[in-house]
Amino acid sequence: MSGVIVTGPPKADAKDVEALAAFGVATVSEAMGRRGLLGPEIRPVQQGVRVAGTAVTVLSWPGDNLMIHAAVEQCGEGDVLVVTTTSPSTDGMFGELFATALQQRGVRGLVINAGIRDTQELREMDFPAWSRAVCAQGTVKATGGSVNVPVAVDGQVVRPGDVILADDDGVVVVPRERARAVAEASEAREAKEAKSRTAFLQGELGLDRYGLRDTLKRLGVEYRTYEEYVSDAGESS
Repeated sequence: MSGVIVTGPPKADAKDVEALAAFGVATVSEAMGRRGLLGPEIRPVQQGVRVAGTAVTVLSWPGDNLMIHAAVEQCGEGDVLVVTTTSPSTDGMFGELFATALQQRGVRGLVINAGIRDTQELREMDFPAWSRAVCAQGTVKATGGSVNVPVAVDGQVVRPGDVILADDDGVVVVPRERARAVAEASEAREAKEAKSRTAFLQGELGLDRYGLRDTLKRLGVEYRTYEEYVSDAGESS
């Protein structure tokens, strides 16, 4: 497997990344029209943490972390390292030593479509990570790959410089060109949700606030008293 290491790719503006960091993964995905979510198999190894940063991407051979070593050099302040493999892998390709090197360079976290290890140490050093698996199995450093090229990660294409937002709910990718627009849409959505939250605290029902009674009627869903339901069930048995 030959490869390439791309230097200096374009990145989303830092102000737009910080704006997106104010919102949860679910809000941002909804604001993009329910797009951008990486699959549910990629889960956090910690809880109560949210990170946002620009992607540095890695395409590696399964069970081989050579290209992660190569990617460290390309990482800088505000980045999130995104790693995937050419075929499925759960080997522990990333651990505490990698995190130490990345943290020193200002990297905000890791998303890996493979295995991770040293999870206790990662939590203790406050280096956030999201992975497909936790596995102590070691790896080799023997096969070429690529850094800062578009990669497919659990159903989504991630390009270098795209915005990665990750929290307890998972991971979402925002195309770098859309970062500002998505941040604005997320702000509008959160404001709308705040109004709904206030209404629910005052006792309003979602059925009424969202006009769902008409939807139920259109779908043929009917209200029946318990007595009517039991009577209807008895007649049909």
